[in-house]
Amino acid sequence: MLEIFLFSIITIFSYLGVEWFRRWSLRRNLFDVPNERSSHTTPTPRGGGLIIVLISLSVYSIYSLTQTGTFVWSYVVGAILVAGISWLDDLYTISFIWRFAVHVAAALLVIFSVGYFGDIFILFARQSPVNELGGWLLTFFWIVWLTNAYNFMDGIDGIAGIQAFSAGIGWLVIGKVFGADSTGFYGGVIAFTGLGFLIQNWQPARIFMGDVGSAFLGYTFAVLPLLFEREMGTIFQNNYQLALGGVFLNWLFLFDTIYTFMRRLLRKERFWEAHRGHIYQKLVSEGHSHQFIANLYGVISGLTVFATVLWLWNPKNWGMFLLLLVGFQSIGILLYLPLKRKRNLKLTGKI
Repeated sequence: MLEIFLFSIITIFSYLGVEWFRRWSLRRNLFDVPNERSSHTTPTPRGGGLIIVLISLSVYSIYSLTQTGTFVWSYVVGAILVAGISWLDDLYTISFIWRFAVHVAAALLVIFSVGYFGDIFILFARQSPVNELGGWLLTFFWIVWLTNAYNFMDGIDGIAGIQAFSAGIGWLVIGKVFGADSTGFYGGVIAFTGLGFLIQNWQPARIFMGDVGSAFLGYTFAVLPLLFEREMGTIFQNNYQLALGGVFLNWLFLFDTIYTFMRRLLRKERFWEAHRGHIYQKLVSEGHSHQFIANLYGVISGLTVFATVLWLWNPKNWGMFLLLLVGFQSIGILLYLPLKRKRNLKLTGKI
């Protein structure tokens, strides 16, 4: 009951904090002005994710220092670095090189302080130990990629907030199942700060998250598996499962960004430049509302989170179900796009 009360308070504080920030932004004319790559049409305040950062890090620090003794300073410093450079980017537009350099520093900070993933996992083969360099590189790539992937995916109303809620709930349940109280509680904190923001960000959005919120969430979800393992005190029985658990809890965001990156790379496009080539952006182009897409991604993420928890709890019985689920979801979205495009062309008489 106490946690329910605390999460309710966190949701209210997040909502009110975002509302205060929105009014502050309006007074100072801090708007995200739409351009040819934007999915919105009217200038809208951005940077509301700063409230998610402030509430999440404050609650994490207080709880882990006073209740569980699991405070990880390197995560907090890394998160502040990522959020800080992203906040400056929201205000002034910072070069990608500088942002990437900070992401690299934040990833290295956690790896050297907390550790790295020591196993790899391919389908249902047994996990295979990797050497120190391999584990280091795998963990480094994972943190930097998810930090940026979350940022790339925050392009329409509601999508980043609903993903934060579903993945955060996933970590809350995983923490309860395995007795990782601090990590589980922090997952709940992320979920309900995300919920408070989501109310303000639902279509039509009154405020945008901004890079400060999306990069912070990506970094946090990338580091949570490492915080989980550290809290357990010993090597988790299935180390590779922690890494894959983090992947599946954010599956659609990772799948969308990797698919889009590879597609642009094969087409010899300048993949580092802003574009409208993500799957969710193509769904918008085909006439779907932000609300529909956010709900679609939310339902799919919720199902994947549920399957991931079952798999972590009982890998032998639920592994195939999880893989079939994410495979069906991913292929289904890719097959749906051309069918929707063809239908739209028929309706407009172009074919």
